[in-house]
Amino acid sequence: MLIDQLHPKAWDERRSLIIPGDYNTTLIFCVEHFVSLATAAIQDHGSFYVALSGGSTPKAIFDLLTEGRLASHLDWSKVHLFWGDERTVGPDHPDSNYRMAMSCGLGKMPIPPTQIHRMQAETDLEENAKHYEDIIRTVMHGRPFDLVMLGMGEDGHTASLFPHTQGLKVTDRLVIANEIPQKNCARMTLTFPCINLANAIVFYVLGASKKYTLSEVLLSPPDFDRYPSQGIGTKEHKALWIADEAAAADLLEKGKV
Repeated sequence: MLIDQLHPKAWDERRSLIIPGDYNTTLIFCVEHFVSLATAAIQDHGSFYVALSGGSTPKAIFDLLTEGRLASHLDWSKVHLFWGDERTVGPDHPDSNYRMAMSCGLGKMPIPPTQIHRMQAETDLEENAKHYEDIIRTVMHGRPFDLVMLGMGEDGHTASLFPHTQGLKVTDRLVIANEIPQKNCARMTLTFPCINLANAIVFYVLGASKKYTLSEVLLSPPDFDRYPSQGIGTKEHKALWIADEAAAADLLEKGKV
């Protein structure tokens, strides 16, 4: 298995980076890594608490995870699905992160319905953000997430923590309603403190469209307001960046990896 052959390299005291290879090789690594984390969590405390991400790369991961050879290796009855962020749309809307995950195979896995914790972001966003925080605390009994899956936008945002938004300053909440003026909308999202407490924090960055942003986020001085992705990861809970060769092309050209 790839996960046994490849190992991340420390980027700095808060972040690690691994470049498994081309798109398909990297996708396989992502799935193997997911299953490895889930298996370890279930063995340790009987459950796997994961916050899912939206986007094209998580979609591909979910497809391969649920259709590939590793699906049967995971005890799905012990999996708890949460979400890292959600748009203000219903569960059947094409833009729903919940709908994407469920339609990509996770909805067919034998996960008890009571263990699928959808963000209800379509109405009363602030109230439902507080309610989702209560669900996290109650279901996980005060534990951190075993895995928070993250993507990175071309503007450096992650989850729905967008540049220059008020949500970046929140220090006392797990879940918030974040106003995003540049999108003329609000979204529900996990906060920096919530994400940075996770046992595993993983960015999935695949494709050439992300190569310059990835280079900026990893190489430029910290400016969390400009690039929120830089605010993820601590000394105690490092963030792992998984990038394919196309996404890492600028770093490779500059001889940084």
